[in-house]
Amino acid sequence: MSSSNSQPGGPVIPQASFPPLPFIPRFPPRPPLTEEEIIMRQMQFGEEFWKSCPMKSVMAGVAGFVLGGAFSLLMGSMAYDVPVGLGGRPISDLPLREQMRAQFKDLGGRMWSSAKSFGKIGGIFAGVECSIEALRAKNDIWNGIAAGCLTGGALAIKSGPQGALSGCAAFAAFSGAIDLYMRREERPPAETDED
Repeated sequence: MSSSNSQPGGPVIPQASFPPLPFIPRFPPRPPLTEEEIIMRQMQFGEEFWKSCPMKSVMAGVAGFVLGGAFSLLMGSMAYDVPVGLGGRPISDLPLREQMRAQFKDLGGRMWSSAKSFGKIGGIFAGVECSIEALRAKNDIWNGIAAGCLTGGALAIKSGPQGALSGCAAFAAFSGAIDLYMRREERPPAETDED
């Protein structure tokens, strides 16, 4: 039985043959990529990867974490408020090694707290600004102002609506001022008549 299938003990099922569909285009096989094309595609992929919003957010968060820790280290080394002491004893009565241990422990806690805060701010701000820029398809000062407002509001949301509005306004103003300053530096100098 060439035109039908038969199963042992079952009915005979005829096989239908359909002609190939005429509207499906038949493309010739694509030639293999050259080494230069492979390298160019890899470079384009790498560039798109590093310019993506999640990657910008991660990089800004890591940079904020490092800079926040360094800033706290610098400010902590100049701080006048020293830890009160250990076990109720003033720190000046402790041996030098214990004094150093208490101060480094306090400085480490401050560095960790500051690094986390700066990292969070940097990551949120960069991610929001990149997303707004992608949505608007524009690169102007309003992206930074909107991102500053959203970041400030999000970070201050736990303090209620008034705190969120204050955070929004403060971050937006700071971001706008920084953006204005940075864009001023990018403009070419004005032409003068002194030639």
